[in-house]
Amino acid sequence: MTPAAGASAIHVASLVKTYKPDTQAVKGISFDIPRGQIFGLIGPDGAGKTTTFQILAGVMEATSGQVAIYGKPAREARSQTGYLTQTFSLYPDLTVAENLSYIGNLRHIAAKDIQERGHKYLSMFDMDRFTARLAGRLSGGMKQKLALACALVAQPSVLLLDEPTTGVDPVSRREFWDTLAHLAIDGLTIMVATPYLDEAERCHRVALMHLGEIREIGAPAQLREHLGAKRLEVHTDNLGRAEELLSVQSADHRIIFDVQRFGDRLDVIVPDAAAGSQLVESTLRNGGLTVDIFRVDQPTLENTFVATLRAIGQDVAAPPYPGKHPHGELKGKTAIGAKNLSKHFGEFLAVKDVSVEVKYGEIYGLLGANGAGKTTTIKMLCGLLEASAGAMELAGESGAFRSPEVRRRIGYMSQKFSLYDDLSIDENLSFFAGVYGVPPEEIEEKKRWVLAFSGLEGKEKLITGSLPGGWKQRVAFGASIMHEPGVLFLDEPTSGVDPLARRAFWRMINKLADMGTAILVTTHYLEEAEQCNRLGFMVAGEIVAEGTPSGVRAQQEGKLLEMVVDQPQKAADLLRETEERWRISLFGDRLHVITAHDVTPKLAAAGIKVMDVHEETWSLEDVFIAVVEKARKQGKVAKED
Repeated sequence: MTPAAGASAIHVASLVKTYKPDTQAVKGISFDIPRGQIFGLIGPDGAGKTTTFQILAGVMEATSGQVAIYGKPAREARSQTGYLTQTFSLYPDLTVAENLSYIGNLRHIAAKDIQERGHKYLSMFDMDRFTARLAGRLSGGMKQKLALACALVAQPSVLLLDEPTTGVDPVSRREFWDTLAHLAIDGLTIMVATPYLDEAERCHRVALMHLGEIREIGAPAQLREHLGAKRLEVHTDNLGRAEELLSVQSADHRIIFDVQRFGDRLDVIVPDAAAGSQLVESTLRNGGLTVDIFRVDQPTLENTFVATLRAIGQDVAAPPYPGKHPHGELKGKTAIGAKNLSKHFGEFLAVKDVSVEVKYGEIYGLLGANGAGKTTTIKMLCGLLEASAGAMELAGESGAFRSPEVRRRIGYMSQKFSLYDDLSIDENLSFFAGVYGVPPEEIEEKKRWVLAFSGLEGKEKLITGSLPGGWKQRVAFGASIMHEPGVLFLDEPTSGVDPLARRAFWRMINKLADMGTAILVTTHYLEEAEQCNRLGFMVAGEIVAEGTPSGVRAQQEGKLLEMVVDQPQKAADLLRETEERWRISLFGDRLHVITAHDVTPKLAAAGIKVMDVHEETWSLEDVFIAVVEKARKQGKVAKED
């Protein structure tokens, strides 16, 4: 039976969850979600988001309070609820079709319906070609699409998604969210937790959760406006020094709310644009720096998130790094040099003629969709994998990349968690300090720093496998830099890490670069790719575009228009009939359109009212997708495609 159109799909009142002994994970939260709404739950690690999801899914009982799905207690409404957990929960040794069949049978769905619905959703997700592939051999994005298809086979009226796109590339994320928007229009109620605040912008409403309480709730635009601030994009000749000077001014969070460093600019959040601009200019000029306030804009949802938590005294510790061996004398010299690198696996060409140069003191971002060849390239660049062809230079050496001397000059944090789950944190750190040759007299100080950076002081005896994902990533990052490498490889280091912790990561990455370390990083989160000095975009084993964040934006053709319309999904579907699909993206009640011509007459002719249109700056996600689509038109496709 289809729920009534005006019914409240999810009702939560005074929800409390207490774990023994007296640990309160959820502290009396309340909210209602109407039918057909996408509702985002955001917050730092330990906020209580997953506990809330488990109670709503009927997996866990509340200590007190009310939780209802269309008027029924959550446990009694499980047949109406689809739930995607943080980790992939299907069977890797079953095929796509077998997983769908298994989940459908568990839900007592008729075989004919499983087949029809499975085909419908796999076709919707462009996965109908992969029914015979083992789930364990799918990319991260395809695994999440399969998990979503399995959840939808039972045709739930409520869908709960706990960080569904962690580790998913930007193209797949865009497709995933386009699908969610269509499902919501059809009446499905969706509640989603995400560490990516650009995704939260796509929700109709968002709740900010912290330490078991909801601090703010509303539409993304309302939350940004409630901050009462402007964002200044500041360009200067010494970003590190400028960040230090302005951070002093932001200490009381009244004159300057926040300062964030990117690859070729600073973002400064101020309550008053004119007064803030004057303060920024005078502060930097008095410090002997040049300054150019490039533009004034609205704050992002991430700016709002960070400012809200900082206002209540919550921030991630960024203890001073006990660096004793800087590499400043090497700045400007080549640390990673590759020319025409290629890698064959049998007849499959995974990497083709890749040339990369990263200098000491530089942060280089290698971006690409799943299957693009990034991880294979990194393994060749750091000497873990021998190239089939091409020339390479690493840390001053042109050969013997696996020698102990070269090993001690580089650090590597792999895409998958790289420490030992069955060892304690302290045992892991001791092991890696020994492997990397950290001087014995520095080991204890470095271990104390990793624990402080990770927010785990006094918990060094915990078994590493028991840590939540975000804390694991912090420990792994700390372990990879204990020996102060001159060259650092980071393969998706902040996957699943919340925005506050991500800030701490990037403060440390920038600090290392300031000390002269050469850093090559991959990421699927394009907002943080802004923090790189230069970027390389990889498609089907080739680097197809390269430049600074501002430079790659300037290379794009067409304008990005943000449109507020009365029928956003209808408008998106209409424009996709004649425009390339990637050019149209839905953000809650707003539409992003990349175009070289005016589309408002077409919308008006279809009876769609346009309330506002203004030009926005291209995001790096838009740039990434444009680059990938252009390459695909030229016949460059990943093996998986």
